[in-house]
Amino acid sequence: MANAPKTSTAKKEKSNSSSNIFASLAIIICFAIGALVYVYVMGDPSNFIDENPENQPKPGNYYGMVYKAGVVIPVLLGLFLMVFVFSIERYIVISRASGTGNVGNFVRKIQSLIGVGNLDSAIAECDKQKGSVANVIKSGLLKYKDVSVNPNLDTGQSVLAIQKEIEEATALEMPMLEKNLTVIATLVSIGTLTGLLGTVTGMIRAFSALATGGAPDSAALANGISEALICTATGIATSTFAIVFYNIFTSKIDNLTYSIDEAGFSIIQTYAATHK
Repeated sequence: MANAPKTSTAKKEKSNSSSNIFASLAIIICFAIGALVYVYVMGDPSNFIDENPENQPKPGNYYGMVYKAGVVIPVLLGLFLMVFVFSIERYIVISRASGTGNVGNFVRKIQSLIGVGNLDSAIAECDKQKGSVANVIKSGLLKYKDVSVNPNLDTGQSVLAIQKEIEEATALEMPMLEKNLTVIATLVSIGTLTGLLGTVTGMIRAFSALATGGAPDSAALANGISEALICTATGIATSTFAIVFYNIFTSKIDNLTYSIDEAGFSIIQTYAATHK
């Protein structure tokens, strides 16, 4: 038992390192893909008049319009891709933490087994369920068995020992669920702000070209404004998806935390009631 915390800590550090590497690589790759799409897809000569990217986009060609919106576009495309990449990664991690079955049914089954004193079956259910929730509950059940055969501990000390074990297991398992959520939360603000930056710079270019072009050209001005507003639309879309996914994952993590608290409370209450 003495080696267990070291093993868990080592696993946590390894998992943290892997998560940091994934996040760094994902950010770089998303921006690289955004730049490639901007240059080779939206900047394809076929999108422009006379097959020349220096000319205006062909009428109704949105790829050409997006290309003309400026260098902020590849950044926005990278941010947009990051929302989905990190959302998929969080979905996989949280699904693994939930285990193989329904968490609510699992917790209720554990509570019923603890109620009749069948700890071995409860531990077997944890092994079958797997995941972070099951790991935390299993730690509490194993400590329950340890303190039950320890004559040197009274009921109060045993309850505190079980509670401490559950808290330590939770501290090791649950933080990984929230890792990289900060990236999604950051994208909520960065997406909109980057979109507005692209719009402002695009409007500056449009009016500057109009001022140096002599006679006002309403068509050119309309195209310039449309190109600038594309940045705003992309930024808002990025922020919208980021908000939706962030709230979904936060809700899932809260449900898992509640399930752990509920099961942990049942373990402690059952021990206190049977060892008065």
